[in-house]
Amino acid sequence: MGNWAAFRRTWSSREGGAGSVTSGSVSSPVMGGARAIRQAIDWGELGPLRLRARQVAEGAYAGLHRSALRGAGVEFGGYREYVAGDDLRRLDRRSLLRHQRLLVRQFETETDRALCLVVDASASMSFRGPGAKASKIAFAAVAAAALARIAIANGDPVSVTFLGDERVQSIAPSSGREQFERIVAALEVLEPGGDAFDDPGMLDRALVSLARVARRGAIVVVLSDLLDWAPGAPEKVASLASSGRVLAVVQTLDPAEARFPFSGTVRLRALEGGRVIETDADATRTAYLAALAELTGAWRESLARRGGRFLSSTTNESLIALVRSIVQTIR
Repeated sequence: MGNWAAFRRTWSSREGGAGSVTSGSVSSPVMGGARAIRQAIDWGELGPLRLRARQVAEGAYAGLHRSALRGAGVEFGGYREYVAGDDLRRLDRRSLLRHQRLLVRQFETETDRALCLVVDASASMSFRGPGAKASKIAFAAVAAAALARIAIANGDPVSVTFLGDERVQSIAPSSGREQFERIVAALEVLEPGGDAFDDPGMLDRALVSLARVARRGAIVVVLSDLLDWAPGAPEKVASLASSGRVLAVVQTLDPAEARFPFSGTVRLRALEGGRVIETDADATRTAYLAALAELTGAWRESLARRGGRFLSSTTNESLIALVRSIVQTIR
């Protein structure tokens, strides 16, 4: 669908005040390639991250009847020694009778119910349109931190893989309060940058990193705008739903990207790819929305074939409702 969906509206300084849409952070062409212009996260109304994440987690968790990130699965995963507090219904009576040992039956989702978060920090995620509460990366960061807090509160390990800002190292799976603080600290220093369209290897590198931690039974949640990814990206991401993993892809768009509310002559400058298009917004709107729907449809179809789940949101929607929907989706 091109790069039309990453822009910020400003007014041209030309005489006559013609409308113009430009980006706040773009990839500028230079000799031998493109140079990413980085910028700090525009938190808007969603900061500070630690406090907001806790509020969202508590609000989402309050609406759930039980933990959606833990629990017995349906696939047998072996035995382990009984420890005080284990559910007596899972005792294996045959082992007790034959070997005089107390063993507990385990299931795959119980032995490895790790939450693996993938946060898109490429350049297009820095966009914040007119009237939006915050940038897309800020919205995704709060959602990721809130999901991490819910999982950690249930004793589940959490990992984070970043797509785009390769200065920040992926966070290995762990649990406990210190892990939540590590995740928040990494999210706070993200600087959206990188071009997923011109550098298709960006996604491949993230998937290789994720494969090291997303073992059988893990829950994988991808938070991204899904814009300007290289061809074949939906199929690559959908493949994560194999090997007993649960996969949810959450598309996060700015309201302006979702509705294209502009009129008159506009200039669209891509945050990724560096292209600039000047067009009549009213004449372009139908084609733009059709292309966006086609992109979304491709992701839905690819995920459905592999058993993955697709959710969509805009940055002006309730984070509590979104996090609650994600948790309910991955039950």
